[in-house]
Amino acid sequence: MNTVRNKVISVICILLLLLSCGCSSKLKRQKLPVKVLLLPKFEQGKIKDDFPGEAQYFYDEYLSGGEEYEIGSGQDTEKLYYKDGVAMFLLGQGKVSAALGTSAVLSDDRFDFSDAYIISVGCGGAAKGYGIFGDVFVITAAVDYDLGNKADPREMADDTGTTWFHNESFDDGAFVKLDKDLTDRVYEKVKDVHLETTEKSRKYLRKEFAGEKWAEREPKVMKGTSVTGDNYWKGEYDHNNALLVTETYDCADPYAITEMEDVAVGQAVRRFGMLDRLIILRVGVNIDVFPEDMTPEMLWDEEVNDTVAAENSLESLDIFETGMQNCFDTGRVVIDAALDGTL
Repeated sequence: MNTVRNKVISVICILLLLLSCGCSSKLKRQKLPVKVLLLPKFEQGKIKDDFPGEAQYFYDEYLSGGEEYEIGSGQDTEKLYYKDGVAMFLLGQGKVSAALGTSAVLSDDRFDFSDAYIISVGCGGAAKGYGIFGDVFVITAAVDYDLGNKADPREMADDTGTTWFHNESFDDGAFVKLDKDLTDRVYEKVKDVHLETTEKSRKYLRKEFAGEKWAEREPKVMKGTSVTGDNYWKGEYDHNNALLVTETYDCADPYAITEMEDVAVGQAVRRFGMLDRLIILRVGVNIDVFPEDMTPEMLWDEEVNDTVAAENSLESLDIFETGMQNCFDTGRVVIDAALDGTL
């Protein structure tokens, strides 16, 4: 009798163990669903309660009080914020950080990105003649400014106004064209978002570009191409190079803004098969050429220690915080549409 009872107990224990293992495996397989993955690049200080960078307004609206998860390990550990289907990860600045960070997040098996929209947000230098301080651009293509051949203007035999030469061998990684149907839908939703500017930025544009109609208008949402460089460049030669790169890769919309991450984010997202879910929004917080009375040495000397995010920058004037608000106001429309299924 005892033998039978022991066998029954053994069978029950085995069944309970198998059931426990099955439940444990099921729990391990459960992933946090992500409807929107936000990818700003930098914050000015804290994630909240101080002068805002690219992330703070989005954090306050969608992620405050949510969970935090470490992405990476050791010195490279960064936080992913998560709440109610919205995730946000600060990529850092530059193409290397952007590509590595995007890949690290999308490959993290704690999260389910299968139905997610990836929304990359940030600031940059608006293209003279097309963009102004405070404009927000729905990016339809991102091109790599550095892939190709490039010379210093002092080496050129002829001053053609450009120093970049197309090299077809780099074309596979040199540009990303975003999904047209998606960017069209996004633009239709945000094209009438009201954007703000400052009186100082108005006066600057009208003084520096007197008589130019584009410099007289108020900021607005537009489509455009972003040009991604490994450095923070500025000036007429590089402006002309950016125009040439955009034309060479047959982008649908004009060169609108220069920055340091978009093509890297796009290439990483493409490798995960999610390019048709990528949205990029960029706000102009400076102009891509030097002010008439300013040299690179004057603007970027370490003793000046000027940044575009300073509250009274030599380069961005007082537009940075307003630009962050413009980017958020535009991005919020997109995020809410993604969350309620109307995007």
